[in-house]
Amino acid sequence: MSISSRVIYLDSNATTPVMPLALEAARAVMEDDYGNPSSVHSSGLQAKAVMEQARATACDLLGCSEGKLLFVSGATEGIQTAVFSALLALREKQAQDEKVGTDLLYGATEHKAVPESLHHWNTVLNLNFRILAIPVDNAGRHDLKFIEEHIQDAGLICTMAANNETGVITDLVSIENLIKDSPAYWLVDGVQALGKLPLKLNQHRIDYSLFSGHKLYAPKGIGMLYVHKDAPFTPLLAGGGQESSLRSGTENVSGIAALGAVMKALGDGISFRDHATLSRYRLQLLEAMRDAFPGLILNASLEESLPTTLNFSVPGLTSKEILDLFDAADVRVSAGSACSAAKAQPSFVLQAMALPEWQAASAVRVSFGPATTQDYIDEACKRVRVCGEALRKTCMVTGDIEPLPADGVMQLSFGAACTWIIANAATKECVVIDPLPELIERIAKYMRCQHYSVKAVLATNSHPQQDLHNSSLIKLLADAYSGAQNDDPSGFYTDSNSSSLESSEKYLSLGKMKIRKLDSQLQTETHFVYLYGSTESQIQFAFCGDVLRNERLSNEQRSDIENQFSKHTLICVAHDFEKQLVSRLESSQECKLEDVTIPSSGLNEFLRTHPGTVMVDVREPYEQQLSHFDVPAGTEVLHVPLSRLANGVDRWLRTEDHAKAPLLFFCRTGGRSSQAVQCLRRLGYANAWHIAGGLALWQH
Repeated sequence: MSISSRVIYLDSNATTPVMPLALEAARAVMEDDYGNPSSVHSSGLQAKAVMEQARATACDLLGCSEGKLLFVSGATEGIQTAVFSALLALREKQAQDEKVGTDLLYGATEHKAVPESLHHWNTVLNLNFRILAIPVDNAGRHDLKFIEEHIQDAGLICTMAANNETGVITDLVSIENLIKDSPAYWLVDGVQALGKLPLKLNQHRIDYSLFSGHKLYAPKGIGMLYVHKDAPFTPLLAGGGQESSLRSGTENVSGIAALGAVMKALGDGISFRDHATLSRYRLQLLEAMRDAFPGLILNASLEESLPTTLNFSVPGLTSKEILDLFDAADVRVSAGSACSAAKAQPSFVLQAMALPEWQAASAVRVSFGPATTQDYIDEACKRVRVCGEALRKTCMVTGDIEPLPADGVMQLSFGAACTWIIANAATKECVVIDPLPELIERIAKYMRCQHYSVKAVLATNSHPQQDLHNSSLIKLLADAYSGAQNDDPSGFYTDSNSSSLESSEKYLSLGKMKIRKLDSQLQTETHFVYLYGSTESQIQFAFCGDVLRNERLSNEQRSDIENQFSKHTLICVAHDFEKQLVSRLESSQECKLEDVTIPSSGLNEFLRTHPGTVMVDVREPYEQQLSHFDVPAGTEVLHVPLSRLANGVDRWLRTEDHAKAPLLFFCRTGGRSSQAVQCLRRLGYANAWHIAGGLALWQH
């Protein structure tokens, strides 16, 4: 495949670009051989010939001349048809009083389409069969002993040839040896194996196997289903009798032609790389990844995986952070299966492998196609290393590059839990509040990279676990910790600079700013609130754990603390379940997202009708280092990362109403900018909007 001038696409296990020869084959059908294959005139016969030639080419490559090979819409239809056929056959045997296996086995790491289909048809056909997941070990290999123990009671067993997330290759030979004497039907998902592993279906007792065109350079919407000559089959779609009455509906001839062209190229020995070359590409990519991400951990063995797939996690970095980083550099990777990506959950595949939770939640998949070229891999490695430089410059990983200074309030999150850092660039000092165990190592590295000293590690809720987290961070910081040792369970102390203050209040100073405890009945032996500001009357932030949530405050408590806050004081919580970022004591104003959203196509018109608009980039610093974009001439752009938005919110809300410029937030996809605009609107800044779809759509 030729290299793109802009995008490096490393998500080929999700989908692939259409090969030029496949595109040409599809175009030829749409322009010339566009007849209906069921028609008996010349145009119909020509279209049918295209279709049958593609089938013959695929059968030859897959070794399935004795079985049936149907063209379907994709792998999911293939799975549905195979499961439906097998389960219906089992039900018919039961009705004839034949003994059948009533367990339905599937690999715990199968694509979700498999267990979902099993549950669906088990219910629809009213079978009430038992559905069991075949366990895998921490390398992703099927538990052969489990299969051996359960196969005699099984009616159907489903195993994929290679995993779509990890690339782990299934030992089909060993499984076949275990089930050879069982009457159970065997379904093999061959989607990821096509073009990467040798497949000769007639050499195995596989009953059903399925393939997807768009995973191997053909268009979306075309796939293949193999059915063994002795396997039961019931059409899922009835109608006009196409595909020899096995799959009705007018055939997707252009898609079939494109897939046929890919199958032909697969057999020419030129268009696709061999296993050794692909393995070399993968090692080259891995070396670049390790340069960019020190401490990278592979989640699957290279020796037992497809040569086109890498799955890894990086301690201290979430998969979202890595995806955002790569996307800013126009490198496309994923956090797992594209079909499950909309659900913000750890990888079920890695969970099934019993990997640590942080690895399952932070995994990144890098995958390329078997027609990839050396030039493409070279460019990909260059981009990856540039990403590493951006991480080092922003102290996401350690390195020898002079970092960008940190200043003000920063929010780090893991799930809904928050750690807050207050930094002073002038004095190179900071305070950490509520360090999370998942972030401790990252925080320590960040401080060493910034050459900052940590004056205090504070807790808003003193309990044994939080005390342990605080002490663990202090230990990791070593010489970077300059705080006093004391017995205060909160970690708070008064430093020497506070004695010069006329007030009787006790402060911890951070440059010209001050931190003190809230003087209130809310302050207990285990719950603490910290106020941060330049003077007693200019309290900018209150770090309160979870005790200042409006719904938890009585009128007496509210009155008790209002005189210690200014009207602009922002509340920073320990758990941000509603993704509000920051809040205030006063009631929030309603904000409907649709009222503050500007479509990407309407950007120029918005800027024309809202003169003086300031565009605010809320992506993180490492993304901003990598991404360059065009804005209309004369438009001011501010870089205020979402993790540091609290500083911007504080500044914008203190601006006089007549000087409040229109703010237009944007990010990569529109997710973070929607959080930012809703935060501002809730707090009363009425002159704020965001761009739907972010840079992904606006710059497209």
